[in-house]
Amino acid sequence: MAVDDPRLALLRGALERRPAARVPRTPRTIEAAVALVLRPRDSLELLLIKRAEHESDPWSGHIALPGGRRHPEDEDLLATAMRETAEETAVPLARTGRLLGALDEVEPSNPRLPPIIIAPFVLGVAPDTTAVPDPREVEAALWVPLDALRDPAAVSEILIDLEGGERRAFPSLRYGDHVIWGLTHRILTRFMRIAEECGV
Repeated sequence: MAVDDPRLALLRGALERRPAARVPRTPRTIEAAVALVLRPRDSLELLLIKRAEHESDPWSGHIALPGGRRHPEDEDLLATAMRETAEETAVPLARTGRLLGALDEVEPSNPRLPPIIIAPFVLGVAPDTTAVPDPREVEAALWVPLDALRDPAAVSEILIDLEGGERRAFPSLRYGDHVIWGLTHRILTRFMRIAEECGV
């Protein structure tokens, strides 16, 4: 099984020792979940997606983790993360993934975004796992070596045009032509800190 990889076992132990913090809900809260899918090869590889372009999607075209909003039939937020990952990338986590743990929930700091709470889950998969993007939702699926995200040269900033003509710099990570910022950047930064602390 994928979890036999010693790096994934170390991560599972580290996540077990730090229960994920939950964000308080309100009646308006929308729940969502994402999956940090790890494939153990020479380097641990993380599955990221480039979201398809949609006018109605506030994260249209962004580099993101597979995931999405909770459906009424989802038993819990882990089920949401697994279902959305299967729909977007054809990686059947419910059947082949091994849960390693959860990260602290996050919510957007931008008031223009919907009142959404995102629960991140970390899962291991077998080294031969492949991802096939669903073109309706995903433009591309990328297996990104964690070493590439840790490279000091990957650390950058992105300038975003805000309402009122203001431009603001946000921290980002670069992988090739791809820029990772916003909520995905926040989640990955927390995860990579935990991975570093446990020697992965």
